[in-house]
Amino acid sequence: MTDTHMAREVAEIPIAAARFLDGSKDQVAAAAAAMQGIDPALVITVARGSSDHAATYMKYAIELLAGVPVASVGPSIASIYGQTLRLSRAACIGISQSGQSPDIVEMIRSAQSGGALTIGITNSQSSPMAMASDHCLELRAGVEQSVAATKTFVVSVLAGLKLLAEWRDDDPLRQAIATAPKAMQDALSLDWSPLAARLSRAGSAYILGRGPAFAIANEAALKFKETCGLHAEAYSAAEVLHGPAAIVQSQFPVLALGVTDAALPHVVTTAERLAAQGADVFVTGAEAKGCTRLPVVPDLHSLIAPLVLSVSFYAFVEVLARRRGFNPDVPPHLRKITETM
Repeated sequence: MTDTHMAREVAEIPIAAARFLDGSKDQVAAAAAAMQGIDPALVITVARGSSDHAATYMKYAIELLAGVPVASVGPSIASIYGQTLRLSRAACIGISQSGQSPDIVEMIRSAQSGGALTIGITNSQSSPMAMASDHCLELRAGVEQSVAATKTFVVSVLAGLKLLAEWRDDDPLRQAIATAPKAMQDALSLDWSPLAARLSRAGSAYILGRGPAFAIANEAALKFKETCGLHAEAYSAAEVLHGPAAIVQSQFPVLALGVTDAALPHVVTTAERLAAQGADVFVTGAEAKGCTRLPVVPDLHSLIAPLVLSVSFYAFVEVLARRRGFNPDVPPHLRKITETM
């Protein structure tokens, strides 16, 4: 029974993804043609919160597929410090569910003044960010009432991936994107209850990933905090060994997000090492000694798999929030639209 806004919105992810792919294809085509026209030597992203995690996902995807460096730029460079960056032959991608945060809008305008092609990814085509951008990719995700972004996050990443596939004329990614809504539907029904049982009374947790899955680890850590009151930290499966692993002792919970790509053996090695220290490690994508494996949708494109993984996570974390006594729709001290400078 979907008795929270969050549960209902998570269930809507597959249809929201399909609606974007159908309804915004002309916008994507126009933006992709503009990207081909400038042949960017640099891409910058501008975002906050969950949208910044979507931008991190795009950083890895663009660098892996296009070989173009991607940098996240703090909006305060323009909104607080008043600096205009030199961005000739660069593209600036802004991501914001509402498109209303003044600092994001100001950075988009500043990037445009600095010579960048600007592309806004937002759920509101009439928002200030959309109006300030050269191109807008409208998410068409529908109203999202829960404070915790779910369907808008997934469709934001999907929009970025669709832009990338068209810009680079990449047929395998195009085909994977076309089947993504079905994969997302399958992801909703996967059973992550062993992880819910372990985290029902936990105080802290680590979430690990590499490449695009690291972006999902960051998003998962945020959702644990805002919906479950659980202190969670995201790390690269490499970076966690450079210090944070020191506090991983008996029964410390760890979620290692592995997908079938070049980084999977490294994620497994780290998971097994932490399990050997006594941690309760849950892993996706492969078997790992001493760890509990969670189910995933199999046989997906490596740039789609982490995004589909996020759908399973969202369905799980909504249940966990209620199990821990929280209403995931109304986290304490938060609101849906955050306007910052």
